[in-house]
Amino acid sequence: MGASKSAGFTEEQNDISQVFKALGHPARIAIIQHLMNIKSCICNDLVGILPLSQATISQHLRELKEAQIIKGTIDGTSVCYCLNSNVFETMINTLHEFKELDQKNTKECC
Repeated sequence: MGASKSAGFTEEQNDISQVFKALGHPARIAIIQHLMNIKSCICNDLVGILPLSQATISQHLRELKEAQIIKGTIDGTSVCYCLNSNVFETMINTLHEFKELDQKNTKECC
């Protein structure tokens, strides 16, 4: 979303949207699943796991990091990534809020 289109929404709505947008690619889901299993990784590890090039994996990691879904530390030429548990808590809470709102609305729609 461009600045002009997102300006009319709350910061929370824009943050949530950015997270869910970043989750909209199967490679990023695979990266998250891998990080969940091993708790951290170096970017080169992913090249042997995913059917993608190093450059493509780096682009996906950048998207996940910009959405604050992952955190990373740089040690020389190695980059170690881990999941940002705060973002996952926010996502879970958001989905629970959606579910609660849906359950409160007993009026039939479609």
